[in-house]
Amino acid sequence: MSSPPLRLLIADDHTLVRIGLKTTLELEPDLKVVADVATGEEVITQFRMHRPDVALIDLRLPGIDGIETASALCREFPDAKVIILSTFRGGDDILRAMRAGAKSYLVKTVQRDELVTAIRTVVGGNTYMPGAVAGRLADRLRQPDLTVRELEVLRLIAAGNSNKEIATALAVEVSTVKLHVGKLLEKLRAGDRTEAVTIALHHGIIRLD
Repeated sequence: MSSPPLRLLIADDHTLVRIGLKTTLELEPDLKVVADVATGEEVITQFRMHRPDVALIDLRLPGIDGIETASALCREFPDAKVIILSTFRGGDDILRAMRAGAKSYLVKTVQRDELVTAIRTVVGGNTYMPGAVAGRLADRLRQPDLTVRELEVLRLIAAGNSNKEIATALAVEVSTVKLHVGKLLEKLRAGDRTEAVTIALHHGIIRLD
């Protein structure tokens, strides 16, 4: 007697992507998509209803994003198996996903065979990390963690703001901004603001949308 198929939930705000994933995955006789949704809120609702074996969640969902969704899902269902799918290879996104409870992080250009392998691997209770993604994660782990405020300052620097403009945006003194900038340069081992932004972009700590 054959085993029942693995039951999958797909979350992506693009209908064509969901259709493509469903069609591709269901070419495998042991895989079945039981729900496909467009938002993080729907992920929680449909997961409660279907209790799928694996949830494949896009990093960038409207409302609560994929990582916040994964975190909420794993808090409510500690045994949930989550795979994050993304067009981004940034180390910070990968680190956040794994800290949220994801068992795998895959770039959307992944081939079908590797996607299927990842699904079967996480169902077996293991993590699945492609070589390039693992390399980015290892690279990111060698970088310092920045505070929320330091990240805010870094993003504003990357957007071309001066210290005075950053101070206005954050409703703080210019001297406070200078302290944050100094900490950023120290943590990122950067010689100046431009180099700090370059390092942060390279390692996926921030990204320019």
